[in-house]
Amino acid sequence: MSLTLPSPAAAAWRLSRLPALWFSVATLVVGALMALPVLAVISHVLSTGTGDTWAHLSATVLPDYIRSTLVLCVGVGFGTACMGVGAAWLVTRYDFPLRGALEWALVLPLAVPAYVMAYTYTDLLQFVGPVQTALREAFGWTRADYWFPDVRSLGGAVVLFSLVLYPYVYMLARTAFLERAGGMLEAGRSLGLGPWASFFRVSLPLARPAIAAGVALALMETLADFGAVSYFGVQTFTTGIYRAWFSLGDRVAAAQLATALLGFVVLVLAMERLSRGRARFHDTTLRRARFASVRLRGGRAALAVAACLLPLCLGFLLPAGILLEMAVTEGDAQFGTRFIELARNSVTVSAMTAFIAVLLALLLGYAARLQASWLVRGVHRLAGLGYALPGTVIAVGVLIPVTRIDNWLTDWASRTWGWEGGLLITGGLAGLVYACAVRFLTPAVQAVDAGLLKVTPNMDNASRSLGLTPAATLRRVHFPLLRGSLLTAALLVFIDVMKELPATLVMRPFNFDTLATQAYTLASDERLTEASTAALAIVVVGLLPLIVLSSEIARGRQGEAAPQ
Repeated sequence: MSLTLPSPAAAAWRLSRLPALWFSVATLVVGALMALPVLAVISHVLSTGTGDTWAHLSATVLPDYIRSTLVLCVGVGFGTACMGVGAAWLVTRYDFPLRGALEWALVLPLAVPAYVMAYTYTDLLQFVGPVQTALREAFGWTRADYWFPDVRSLGGAVVLFSLVLYPYVYMLARTAFLERAGGMLEAGRSLGLGPWASFFRVSLPLARPAIAAGVALALMETLADFGAVSYFGVQTFTTGIYRAWFSLGDRVAAAQLATALLGFVVLVLAMERLSRGRARFHDTTLRRARFASVRLRGGRAALAVAACLLPLCLGFLLPAGILLEMAVTEGDAQFGTRFIELARNSVTVSAMTAFIAVLLALLLGYAARLQASWLVRGVHRLAGLGYALPGTVIAVGVLIPVTRIDNWLTDWASRTWGWEGGLLITGGLAGLVYACAVRFLTPAVQAVDAGLLKVTPNMDNASRSLGLTPAATLRRVHFPLLRGSLLTAALLVFIDVMKELPATLVMRPFNFDTLATQAYTLASDERLTEASTAALAIVVVGLLPLIVLSSEIARGRQGEAAPQ
């Protein structure tokens, strides 16, 4: 009997496959951890004994939920795409007064939570607010003499979400436009394409993955919002989930509504991928030259400035000014060292979650690039669906499995070491960071995926031909090219966690408050002037990382040369 030894080439090939296999295994583990809360919520759908709650919801309010959710999705998707893509193209393609300041300032609405915007604009535009009061005093009108749009309506919610969420599209589209700046547009001009033709036939198709990712993020944020739609009285799936779960006490009916909400997200993502077909969007130019910006003068420059200032003023400057006026004139009497602690707590949780989310998104995206198996790609998609669920539902989904693990760990530590310090996970920040990572992994995944789509597979092939392992390829090839996308992902997650309210209320440790919980507590008691201090602090704390990271992304992309 003879023993056949593998050839050196076959052995080397098998060894080269091991790193990719470890990426896949790590992806399955991470995906399972991220999807566990979502699966815990969905598992309630399979439960029996729903009672009459689901039948009552189906016969009464479910059609309104579907109609309102569809209108919100269509309106917000259109609004964020128009504002985000238009602003990104103007600041990257043209040179006009204030362009440098507007380039980073246009992301500032991300620092304002949607529920804070709802409180602010309601106070400004309601019947007893300053706008309508000034109109009545100026023209001598009574209530029956004029019509004024109701801000607390479905249309008002569409405008509000568009103003708050367009920076998702703006940042990703701007990054894509900057990366396509040199060679592609030069080739288009050599073929006789003008500015508009270059935009619609070259830049816009190449930036489509980034734009679609930004719109998807805005839509999922809209679907998952509770504070603004609840305050406006708009009936959506999210308000129905809260009512079924926390008012009616029927977790199964709430889980069924949450599953329907997930169906909307899956439908949005599936439609984008199906419409893309077999098209690919790789950048194969060997250099990234600076934009040859077109100088605008006169009326065109004024129109460009106005087009960029309008969403900035309505989405940030006006509400921030109102909050500042409230905080200065009245505000919270407890302002002082207490708010230093609140800001520190908010920044700590946000920074930890952003760092973890970016690492996990990079792992998930790169593993899906290495392995084309349906299992890896399915886990990659499933891990990001937590963004579509309200924060409280995610928190409850986290508490179900984590509490059991926590009790087992506490009992084990008590028997082994005599531990008497309480719960190890849910008693500290670990449970809160876990819930926030599940909730906001999708923004990081979308940004990283958009960046990876722009890296041509030829680079991977060239790296393998040079003997680099997948880990070395990630470190030496992909990571430098993904620098802007990773910074964008960190920025998105950081600002989202700063504003996160429901998951923080449920998962925070004892006596651990953040700026968001302070603002909510006061606003829910109709103490808006006092809540303005905490709300303004959320904006102020979020401004510095917004400005620094946005400026860093812009500097890193302009005039960047491709690796030789």
